[in-house]
Amino acid sequence: MSPSPKKNGHTRGYVIPIGGAEERTGAQRVLKRFVRLCGGRKASIVIIPTASNLPDTGDKYIEIFNKIGVSDVVSLPINERAETDRQDYLDHLEQADGIFITGGNQLRLSTILGGTEVAKKIRRLNAEGVHVAGTSAGAAIMPEHMIAGGDAGAMPSGDGVNLAPGLGLTNALLIDQHFSQRQRLGRLLTAISYNPFMLGVGIDEDTAIFIDPEHSFEVVGSGAVTVIDPIHLSYSSMSKASKKDSLSMLDLKLHILSKGCTFDIVDRKPFPPK
Repeated sequence: MSPSPKKNGHTRGYVIPIGGAEERTGAQRVLKRFVRLCGGRKASIVIIPTASNLPDTGDKYIEIFNKIGVSDVVSLPINERAETDRQDYLDHLEQADGIFITGGNQLRLSTILGGTEVAKKIRRLNAEGVHVAGTSAGAAIMPEHMIAGGDAGAMPSGDGVNLAPGLGLTNALLIDQHFSQRQRLGRLLTAISYNPFMLGVGIDEDTAIFIDPEHSFEVVGSGAVTVIDPIHLSYSSMSKASKKDSLSMLDLKLHILSKGCTFDIVDRKPFPPK
């Protein structure tokens, strides 16, 4: 699934995957940057807490954004597919400057939202200029292919990852979250071995990438982002691997980016902070 086509006269909105556990008090670098991008105090933000089983997740984020200074914040408590075509929910999305998808269980998120009017509207609105951020599970679902689960550890293996369809806000990246904290290098390597066209992006907690309309991103937050570029991969043993077999992957390129670093997705080129 490719991103929705950009309409004439519109600049595509930012896509902002967050690695989870973003700072919710104090400096709040990631959340405050998202708010500024959406228009600051005048922003209208819609929260989608579907991934979470906790009934107060949406309310907690309303409080967080209110304290940052945004008064126009609403949460859409979508817990069943039947709720995704509610006209009042679609109307709220239509008025949004920014959409924020919370963490939780990414399969809960994809099985409830996948293919619905809400999912279609998020894609279309992003193409029309609305900024979409997601943390943890909300970050995982942003690409065309979503990492739904897998083994922890540094080594890729024959069955080290589970994939599912995502929202398709980008088809150039595979995103994993809580990356360093939960030792997810192996499952990201396994995922990109399936299709070496895509860049693997592992995002640490309290860290985000702000993907701009020109297909570059900047790292914001206190952690790091790991980028795995397989474009020159010369050999992978994935097609021959049995379950639990360690994979061979030759001629990978790896980058570690911290705050202020940028990356050109089209040219696959990293840059230091300015």
